[in-house]
Amino acid sequence: MPLSTLNPLAVGLRAPDFALRDQNGVEVTLSGLTTEKNVVIVFYPFAFSGICTGELDEIRDHLERFVSDDLQVVCISSDPVFSQRAWADQQGYFFPLLSDFWPHGEVAQAYGVLNERTGAPVRGTFLVGRDGFVKWSLINGPGDRRDFSDLPAEVAALP
Repeated sequence: MPLSTLNPLAVGLRAPDFALRDQNGVEVTLSGLTTEKNVVIVFYPFAFSGICTGELDEIRDHLERFVSDDLQVVCISSDPVFSQRAWADQQGYFFPLLSDFWPHGEVAQAYGVLNERTGAPVRGTFLVGRDGFVKWSLINGPGDRRDFSDLPAEVAALP
């Protein structure tokens, strides 16, 4: 599925709220997170896959870029909670991995990053401000590793 067939949520639009369970079964809502912090939403296609593991390892290894007093990262895939728990335990991911399993891909679809052919999100990254609006985004195809290098500057520019 070419990226040109997707319609990712644009910068300046309100980010759709969601309520998803993390790898520990705890419900996480975007609206709850943005009451106190800016949020980086990282959609990824599949747990245990090579590129996804590399990307989430980067988040784990440089967590200070993704989690602070003013920032929280959440990672979302269509994998079930149990798969995400096993992957998080294996890799040492202590940040929220959220399951968009059922209704399958509903949140990824709301953000315009669901690949309908595979039933998995493409590599969409969204920076959502405390006001609930998208401040920055980056969209990569399933086989294209994302580059997080612009994120720190985008976070620093937030009010």
